[in-house]
Amino acid sequence: MKFSDFNLNDSILEAISYMGFENATPIQEKSIPEIMRNKDLIACAQTGTGKTAAFILPVLNKLSISKYKAVNTLIIVPTRELALQIEKQIQGFSYFVPVSSLPVYGGGDGNDFEIERKALSGNTDIIVATPGKLISHLKMGYVNFDNVKHLILDEADKMLDMGFYDDIRKIISFVSKQRQTLMFSATMPPKIRALAKEILDSPVEINIALSKPAEGVLQAAYLIYDNLKIRLINQLIADKSEYDSILIFSSTKSKVSEIVREMKRKNHSIEGISSDLEQHDREDVLSRFRSRKTRILVATDVISRGIDIKDINLIINFDVPVDAEDYVHRVGRTARANSTGIALTLINEADMPRFKKIETLIERDIIKIPTPLELGESPKWNVKPEVKKNKYRKNFKRKKHSK
Repeated sequence: MKFSDFNLNDSILEAISYMGFENATPIQEKSIPEIMRNKDLIACAQTGTGKTAAFILPVLNKLSISKYKAVNTLIIVPTRELALQIEKQIQGFSYFVPVSSLPVYGGGDGNDFEIERKALSGNTDIIVATPGKLISHLKMGYVNFDNVKHLILDEADKMLDMGFYDDIRKIISFVSKQRQTLMFSATMPPKIRALAKEILDSPVEINIALSKPAEGVLQAAYLIYDNLKIRLINQLIADKSEYDSILIFSSTKSKVSEIVREMKRKNHSIEGISSDLEQHDREDVLSRFRSRKTRILVATDVISRGIDIKDINLIINFDVPVDAEDYVHRVGRTARANSTGIALTLINEADMPRFKKIETLIERDIIKIPTPLELGESPKWNVKPEVKKNKYRKNFKRKKHSK
């Protein structure tokens, strides 16, 4: 389906064409018509499927014919990276439409706060905000959400995982009840469904490729001890000059620093990013990685969602993520927009059961490669199957004991 089939404003179609898009993705094809019909929506779609455009385009279409200046649309997201990414897409799609927008997130300076205050008081059409910073503004008493017509929760599952449930409910209490509410999530656990039931009105439900890595991702795993991981990475990329964009994920900030420090000794062009960096420093690091000035970026899961960098050749999971769903988001950084990519995971003995849960989630076995002999010994894949308890046998024993 082409974007021209959605009956969008000509100015928006011109911007879409200028950005090089022509055909809608499945999430866009299913969501845009429902949003344009003013239906509430709960949509499950993985990272990289185009869900940002799925809600931005119909909202911009409505705003293109609206003349009332007030905060019309509130988009709540878990991280500043995602807020900035969505803001950039809004700027692109609204290039020929007189619509204003502003990201509201933590980590800025006093000047940012004053700009945000004016925007939240009612002179900006679209606000993209993280919960914590938005709550800070709400406590000051000047935020005006009386005229919000669209409330959008993006990466809702991640926000709940980060402990924002109460903040989200607090924010929603300030928003007009006469609104359209859209919820987008990569996974749909029970707590998301409970929140949806609370804030959505007879929603249309859409499910797209639930928790499955893109088909273009070549996935593999190395069985390896921790002390050999950096040596293996150096070996894997030593003669791969065609891999000019490599993203390494680590679960902890301390490991990010260690990986960067050790790989710099091999003269790699590498930088690390985590929540320890100030916002402007994080943006600078990402900018250098996007422009290929930095070949390798090492990151915590703070950017596994909400970062839009095209043509990443190789993803390396330095360790297995704690949550199986986070694997999907890490891997989703490559093979975007019908491209191809490689995702490798380094598994030690302790992480084997965790990786098995990932395979269960994505419904496939991932090829496991032993550590190259020249590096050292390799742990053997050994995950014991879960033993299901026989409740009848248990009850029988209890009854027998009671006699």
